Amino acid sequence: MNSKILILIVMIIGFGIISERASAQMEPAMPASEEISASEKLVVLWTSGDKEVAEKMVLMYTFNSKRFDWWKDITLVVWGPSQKVLVENKDMQDYVKKIMEQGTAVKACKGCSDMYGISDKLEQLGVEVKYMGELTDYLKEGRHVLTL
Repeated sequence: MNSKILILIVMIIGFGIISERASAQMEPAMPASEEISASEKLVVLWTSGDKEVAEKMVLMYTFNSKRFDWWKDITLVVWGPSQKVLVENKDMQDYVKKIMEQGTAVKACKGCSDMYGISDKLEQLGVEVKYMGELTDYLKEGRHVLTL
């Protein structure tokens, strides 16, 4: 009698293992979506019309942040006087292109660029020109914002 119970237990356990393996194979694998926390996101808000500030701080830090993986998600926002510096200076344009090639999002405030009459020029450079109320979203979500 004990051997019949033992055989029955082994069969039940064996069936459970086989059933579990089969169902695991049938379930589609869920893609691993890794959400980046706000503490790993940086927004560089470039407002200065000073070319030296742009070269020696804004663009250098933004470029190296991506290059050395200091931040997981970086957005460069070109706002106000910095927009004029960008469209008028080929070296700055080349630097910003290198930053974009790294995968950094580069955006510009449409309200300001419309006032300067340079929205089209910024778009031609590959900059996403839009109204930047989303700066409020960045702040509320807890991103780090570096303003220069």
